[in-house]
Amino acid sequence: MAQKHYIFIGVLILAVLAGIFSYPVVFNKGVDFLNQKFSWTLPHFWERPYVLGLDLQGGVNLVYQADLSGVQDKAVAMAGLRDIIERRVNMFGVSESVVQTQGQDRLIVELPGVKDVGEAIKMIGETPYLEFLELRTEEETQQILDKIKEVQGKNPYFKPTELTGKYLKRAQVIFDQTTYKPEIELQFDGEGAKIFEEITARNIKNPLAIFLDGGSIIDTTGDGKIDAQDTYAPIVQDKITGGKAVITGNMNTQTANDIARRLNSGALPVKIGAPISQETIGPALGTVSLQKSLWAGMLGFLAILLFMIIFYRVPGFFASFSLLIYVFLMLSFCKLIPVTLTLAGIAGFLLSMGMAVDANILIFSRMREELKQGKSYLLSLEDGLRRAWPSIRDGNFTTILVGLILFLFGTSFVKGFAFTLIIGNLIGIFTAVIATNYLLKCFSKEKSPKWLWLWR
Repeated sequence: MAQKHYIFIGVLILAVLAGIFSYPVVFNKGVDFLNQKFSWTLPHFWERPYVLGLDLQGGVNLVYQADLSGVQDKAVAMAGLRDIIERRVNMFGVSESVVQTQGQDRLIVELPGVKDVGEAIKMIGETPYLEFLELRTEEETQQILDKIKEVQGKNPYFKPTELTGKYLKRAQVIFDQTTYKPEIELQFDGEGAKIFEEITARNIKNPLAIFLDGGSIIDTTGDGKIDAQDTYAPIVQDKITGGKAVITGNMNTQTANDIARRLNSGALPVKIGAPISQETIGPALGTVSLQKSLWAGMLGFLAILLFMIIFYRVPGFFASFSLLIYVFLMLSFCKLIPVTLTLAGIAGFLLSMGMAVDANILIFSRMREELKQGKSYLLSLEDGLRRAWPSIRDGNFTTILVGLILFLFGTSFVKGFAFTLIIGNLIGIFTAVIATNYLLKCFSKEKSPKWLWLWR
């Protein structure tokens, strides 16, 4: 068997696998039928859902404006704000969210699939502040109690220490080995560990209060709420080294997870208020957009197939088959990477499909010219590809270059368009230069003059 036939078989196998992976429902239904009919236990093909963007599955788009007054390095502050908001969004469980800066002081947050917009806004804007407070002396306490009106908001019994949440490296929920109750383990960085060791050394047998956002970190009275009556202040038994602390008390697993999430999210480096712009896209609107996009894609694909077959006959038929391979490969890449599909991304997909067709047209046009000069079919095919390749290479290279620029400097919607355009062009080169070429070579026997018109 010739090398071209091996490549042809390889292309067919790749097309089948890509087709099944991009839409495994039909294959898995066939497996279910065979398993039921013959009592087999054939496995299903791996099913992985497509990742849909904000405009296709619904969600919310928020725009925040940061207060950069008094901030020296604004770029660093905005980068820190973006990173912290991104961590908070990820902890909130939003998949494929987008957080990016715009201009000098604006932050764009896209949350696909979010239904509770109010909770998302609250989660993004909260600024948890963790602090450790040591016991005041009796004299200090009495002085504050005497001047309670002047020191409204200060705790008369505990005073701030140098240890705050900025030294926190990680907070995680653990469970007591005896009672199996949830606890929160705090781990400090190197500097925080030293400060914590010094604080515990000078407070042996004294309480050390842990406050979050100015109040007790957990409910200590057992009334189901955290208020001024609660003070979480465990007694320090000995100097603690290693930079670890454990918060125990009256809390369930959900409360412990919420506290750990808030602590891990960190404090915002600059202030942000309520979003200056809020756009909510309902799931119904997203579904309509998705259906319209699918119809547009299918109609465009069918129109291209008809054009290729009518104008280029048999080569157009093979090009249509390679275009089908292109679609399967593109959808498979979107699943495998995964690529977040948006309306802009689908537009890039369709545009790159047009580029793939353009490459085939260039090859066939050059091939026709060679056939008209009386050359053999195989030689015409090889010379046609050789003459068309510089145009295919340059056209796709410039498109990929523009796509890279758009991806590096564009907004999220533009990036979706650029990414699918780049991937689509690369796959398009493969299907035009490799798939179509070897499909035609497998039928490279000389044609009877009676049927030669089908190839011209």
